[in-house]
Amino acid sequence: MNKAFILAALCAVIAVVCVSFAIPADHLSHVAGLMPHGVGTSMAMMCAPVLNHRARGLVAIRNDGGSGATAILNELKQTFEAFKTENDKAIADLKKGLGDVVQTEKVDRINAEITKLQAAIDETNVMLAALKVGGTAGNTDPTNGEHAKAFNRYFRKGDVGNLGELQVKAALTTQSDPDGGYLVPTETEKTIDRIMGTTSIMRQLATILPIGTNEYKKLVNMGGAGSGWVGEEEGRPQTGTPTLRELIFTIMELYANPATTRNMLDDGIIDIGAWLADEVNITFAEQEGAAFVTGNGVKRPRGILAYPTVANANYAWGSLGFVVTGAAADFVAPSTSVSPADALLDLLYSLKQGYRNNASFLMTDTTQGKVRKFKDAQGDYIWAPPTATEKVPTIFGKPVYTDDNMNDVGANTFPVAVADFKRGYLILDRQGVRVLRDEYTNKPYVHFYTTKRVGGGVSNFEAIKLLKCST
Repeated sequence: MNKAFILAALCAVIAVVCVSFAIPADHLSHVAGLMPHGVGTSMAMMCAPVLNHRARGLVAIRNDGGSGATAILNELKQTFEAFKTENDKAIADLKKGLGDVVQTEKVDRINAEITKLQAAIDETNVMLAALKVGGTAGNTDPTNGEHAKAFNRYFRKGDVGNLGELQVKAALTTQSDPDGGYLVPTETEKTIDRIMGTTSIMRQLATILPIGTNEYKKLVNMGGAGSGWVGEEEGRPQTGTPTLRELIFTIMELYANPATTRNMLDDGIIDIGAWLADEVNITFAEQEGAAFVTGNGVKRPRGILAYPTVANANYAWGSLGFVVTGAAADFVAPSTSVSPADALLDLLYSLKQGYRNNASFLMTDTTQGKVRKFKDAQGDYIWAPPTATEKVPTIFGKPVYTDDNMNDVGANTFPVAVADFKRGYLILDRQGVRVLRDEYTNKPYVHFYTTKRVGGGVSNFEAIKLLKCST
């Protein structure tokens, strides 16, 4: 068989694998080195477009100033109008007893396209935010600058020098602990935090509190001190003593272990802070995101779905109140007397007004696709597309965010949360990100074992309400 044909076929297969599994560039180079002469080069050339996807996206956004996001938004709005037209037709046909499977599938395809367009806008916004992240401008403290230079030498060459003493002088810690790694410079830590803030939904919504201890205690006033009205010359009797509840948040450890080649470090062409932040942010954000929603509090933060729940009519502090969809495993079917949108409206108004003013919805893409079909009592769709590229869709005028860690619709699940998350959920960041350099375990790669200590939990049980699939 012709060798050229075999080579072409092999490269084609490898290209498909690259696209399907997004093989990292350093792994691809390693595999290419094991291939026969010529094959590795062809493989790298064919996979290069895939490997540079993120870089091309950032460059394109930088060049067009975000106009691409505007084009996507306009397409999203047009697609939603088409969705409403086709969905109205499907509903009208059902009422006439002329339900058409083809029409239903058409509506679902348009609905899925809206979800993809919204995801594209979200990804573009993340990239725009990432372009603003990084750099060390404004760091004028000479001690911090000296520490940053020492850390750079350690990162690239493994030269410890007086790094431990410098991080104490820079007020990053009160003690030197080389066995646990070294604290990254302040600007690098800020870069990591900012990138995580662009990719983690709960970090965008909740309150974030940097602390310097392993535990945080918060006292909550359950009823307030007694008070009353009195005349100018009347006595002031003793008032009741307020009841306080203590909430305790424990800090847990999160880690990532990115690797790079010694050559890349020696060449000195990369921004250490930006590279490290980009490498660890996906791992940190994914692990955190899951914990903030479903974490059980054991070795990780406690998520909003891990607390006791109670019907909102019987609400008591320490549990999260819920309202029901009205159907055992889904939303109720629309009819002349009920609408599936009623459950979401009830959910929103289960919050007290003080929390409702700043409320937002949280659900998966799948659930949002269902909700997109719902109408209110006036026949208007309750879901609306974003009004600008930096905005998110709304339900009843309140922002709706996507988090695939939330439950999907199903029997006794909680697929939707509505909350003033700033008041309802607290994320604690233990100051200091540590890095331990390891150039021996996986030669020729140099690993950077990176740890960050994080805690989280509900800080106000009144500020979060859940929707339960139940009658």
